[in-house]
Amino acid sequence: MLVYAVHEGGRYVQVADSLKEQPEGKRGFYVNITNQCNCACTFCLRTMKHMAEESTLWLKQEPSVDEVKEELDKLPWDMAKEIVFCGFGEPTMRLDVLLELMAYVRQKHLDMPIRLNTNGLADLAYGRSVAGDFEGLVDTISISLNASNAERYLELTRAKYGIGAFEAMLKFAMDCKEHIPNVVLTVVEKVEDQAEIEACRKLCQEKGLQLRVRIYEDS
Repeated sequence: MLVYAVHEGGRYVQVADSLKEQPEGKRGFYVNITNQCNCACTFCLRTMKHMAEESTLWLKQEPSVDEVKEELDKLPWDMAKEIVFCGFGEPTMRLDVLLELMAYVRQKHLDMPIRLNTNGLADLAYGRSVAGDFEGLVDTISISLNASNAERYLELTRAKYGIGAFEAMLKFAMDCKEHIPNVVLTVVEKVEDQAEIEACRKLCQEKGLQLRVRIYEDS
């Protein structure tokens, strides 16, 4: 699926099926542009969640910009409360495509909130500070914090960049504060115990960042 909705229980649903199942009320629509990821998180549903062919987020091939635009144009925009760039891959792995699509949504639907869910490692992928690229395009960025220290972070994420990935992610988050209205860091419940979650909360408080504890999906 290129564009989909998320229903109760973390179910990924085709847009048409979402409207049949829930004909009233606004919802977020999610945009899936890549299978690529520069992490291999131990808890990632990419390798743990079985999905039927009609509801899988695995892409048989990466879509072109025009293909995604076509799907966006089909959306019932009066039913949309936000557009979220998030799939089974890391959206910033196709940064140019991501930015063009965000600009397209912004141009067509000026007041529609746009969110990006990311692992926050784009700076390492591109060798430069990327946060400024999102200014004016992103209302909320959700960055996967995952852990309170570099060692635990690498153990969980198995980021291809090694031990320095944690600090790079935090720098990216701090840079985003200069360009994006809402910056949220996330940690997954059940993956970490309460002590570690509190350590993450303290880290975020020290840096003036917001923490959200995500519900763990195991099916």
